[in-house]
Amino acid sequence: MENKLRYYRFMHQEMTQMTLAERTGVTRQTIFAIEKGTFNPSVKLALKMARVFGVPVEDIFALEEGD
Repeated sequence: MENKLRYYRFMHQEMTQMTLAERTGVTRQTIFAIEKGTFNPSVKLALKMARVFGVPVEDIFALEEGD
């Protein structure tokens, strides 16, 4: 799965991974792993992130070709 999480953090006043983690109830390591692409968030977490940024979840996460 592709994601634009880092892009959205920086577009929101260069929000830190820690700040996003606190606002969504996860650890900073979880945010790091999602951005790196080694961990896919749950639907609940993806929806929380979309809410933080005020965008549809599809703006942050997308399936890669062939998925």
